[in-house]
Amino acid sequence: MAIYTLPELPYDYSALAPVISPEIIELHHDKHHAAYVKGANDTMEQLAEARDKDQWGSINGLEKNLAFHLSGHILHSIYWHNMTGDGGGEPLERDGVGELADAIAEHFGSYAGFKAQLTKAAATTQGSGWGVLAYEPVSGRLVVEQVYDHQGNVGQGSVPILVFDAWEHAFYLQYKNQKVDFIEAMWQVVNWQDVARRYTAAKERAHNLLLAP
Repeated sequence: MAIYTLPELPYDYSALAPVISPEIIELHHDKHHAAYVKGANDTMEQLAEARDKDQWGSINGLEKNLAFHLSGHILHSIYWHNMTGDGGGEPLERDGVGELADAIAEHFGSYAGFKAQLTKAAATTQGSGWGVLAYEPVSGRLVVEQVYDHQGNVGQGSVPILVFDAWEHAFYLQYKNQKVDFIEAMWQVVNWQDVARRYTAAKERAHNLLLAP
């Protein structure tokens, strides 16, 4: 039985146009994300078989595959909900996301400073990767991280709350090789309500993190 399943999109394929074309959304979700789900499930089965047969020589490669596919599944599952056709702009208190807006200003100096940092992080990933706004539970701060492929410069225990997909499959059909243009356009569809909910949830779970004395 499959452990992981492909989530349904929270909107139709055309909901994010013209920032992201319906063709890209369909291909990205139905093919690429689905492949990560299948890869994670297949790898879990292979790990179970390796344990049953004491075939420990394959564990290193299988664990790396699991991290790759599972990270792809999780990041994409966040990605879809991080966007909305009615999104964009700056998070503001009058829109009900004042706590998030205050945290961004506190931890990055200003919204403009945060936007510039996440844009640069996403646009300068080496090869394929992601730019991520994450909640770091030890310091209680928001931080920007880079994910190379699906593994990279991330703090252990940090919780992604806003993710920008910088893999070519996310934009190439529409933006060609202009990744920077795609990242800049992404700000027009950010779902700040979703990001704010994730921020609140991450803070509430932070006390569960155990640290060595």
